[in-house]
Amino acid sequence: MDMLEVGNFASDFDNTGALALTSPLELLFSEYRRKKADIERIAAYVAGETDVIHYFMSGAQLEGRGHQLSATGLFQSDHAIRALDASYWSQAMSLTDVLDYMPTDKRNDWNKQIRQHETPPFDPESVKATLRGLLMQRQSFFAERIDGIFRALSGEHITNSPAGFGKRMILSNITSCYGSTDRVGYINDLRCVISKFMERDEPKWYASSKIVEEARHMHGQWLTLDGGSLRLRCYLKGTAHLEVHPDMAWRLNAMLSSLYPMAIPPEFRRKPTKAQKAPKDFVMMGRPLPFATLELLAGMKTGTRFIKQENNWRQPYRREEIPNSMQFEYGTLAVDKAPTAAREEAERVLAYIGGVKDGPVWLFEYRANDVIAEIVRTGCLPDRKTHQYYPTPKPIAELVAELAQIGEAHSCLEPSAGQGGLCDFLRPANTTCVEISPVHCKVLEGKGFKPVCADFLQWSAGRTFDRIVMNPPFSEGRALIHLQKAASLLAAGGRLVAVLPSSYRGKDLIAGLSHEWSESFQGEFEGTGVAVTVLALTKA
Repeated sequence: MDMLEVGNFASDFDNTGALALTSPLELLFSEYRRKKADIERIAAYVAGETDVIHYFMSGAQLEGRGHQLSATGLFQSDHAIRALDASYWSQAMSLTDVLDYMPTDKRNDWNKQIRQHETPPFDPESVKATLRGLLMQRQSFFAERIDGIFRALSGEHITNSPAGFGKRMILSNITSCYGSTDRVGYINDLRCVISKFMERDEPKWYASSKIVEEARHMHGQWLTLDGGSLRLRCYLKGTAHLEVHPDMAWRLNAMLSSLYPMAIPPEFRRKPTKAQKAPKDFVMMGRPLPFATLELLAGMKTGTRFIKQENNWRQPYRREEIPNSMQFEYGTLAVDKAPTAAREEAERVLAYIGGVKDGPVWLFEYRANDVIAEIVRTGCLPDRKTHQYYPTPKPIAELVAELAQIGEAHSCLEPSAGQGGLCDFLRPANTTCVEISPVHCKVLEGKGFKPVCADFLQWSAGRTFDRIVMNPPFSEGRALIHLQKAASLLAAGGRLVAVLPSSYRGKDLIAGLSHEWSESFQGEFEGTGVAVTVLALTKA
């Protein structure tokens, strides 16, 4: 009986389907009955103070619509019991994952019933039957979500195709002058559906509000979400533009055609061909991190510590923020209930971006807030294989900086900057960093640089540089291609210093430039057995 998932809800039922007395839902019923009895007793005698008074106030305020309340009006048991019913329906729903599966329209209807105290009586049999029914509908909710998203598309914009999901979609009234509206749920529904296509867990029903707020703050700019599966752009007038990757759009239309088989043209249901590609800056980045991990990261705050205050007996300790630090927001449901695997994955992410754990606090060499926000939004860390990211070990970086002979007035270029292993030895004011990963660019920004987020081989510099230092990708001969491109940007009298595979040592790689080779280094790069050498090129 796995459909009633209240924690491990299957264990709450015996072989006859009876609910165990100690189950969360049965405890809720017991608590409800006690409070209902209190309400009826108070209404009858208008005496005593119990913990149910606020239900009388809530019910009376809703019924009174702002009019002055009398004592008789306040202690109306039917008003208070409707408030009590609504409160416990809300608690019962939160014990399951129904709200996470429910389409936005249905979830809004439920929330409206709870706010307006229009829920059915909180009767155990009807509650259990309702929850079973809703949980049984979770598969049909999947198709309803897609239909709801499609129906929510703005009819005022010609970009939205009436025949199916196009690459670009526009939703209206997503935000107001007060912030996000409940229509953000349509964006979250879309993310949930796409997460199923990507075989990952789903975001919680409230997960997209913060991202929409960020998009509204950066109005007019595309934000890449969920491993490159979709992009979001919001405007101050409240509209949201969603661009779905072609690999996702055709799957949405295939599901939509199951609901409207005669309405969706065949061309909308076909898998896109190679000619039907997404924009070059709209790239699927592989399997994103679990949403449970991203939720933990999203809840992180600046780390704090307590400082002892002398001669202050009223307040012997004061709380102080720790510069360049982050810590999980303990005491919240996300942290306390998160699976161990999610917490471990979150810690691996923090270590990847340079964090060092010090008790409950993670320390960084830069302000990491924006980096973590970028990871939460995109859902991904740079793939090591794709980006060929292997941080330059400090001894190698120090040698590169020494051989580069950088003066105060020299203009510098780092064309494959990563997280700044080489940039740490350069002056931000004189340095141009090029890096393909948005996450790494955020790290560089945190360190004071102004990186160019681009593929170096496609980047047009429009100038030359006095000094170039680099640790290029090695695979498939890319080291030599990157070296050649960098050498073309070297100014007269300039020096280029590069970390290269040892197999290149002693070769004349760039005609017309003098070559100086270091010794070979074995096993310096963590996780690899590659041997490297350092080449210094000088242009006359």
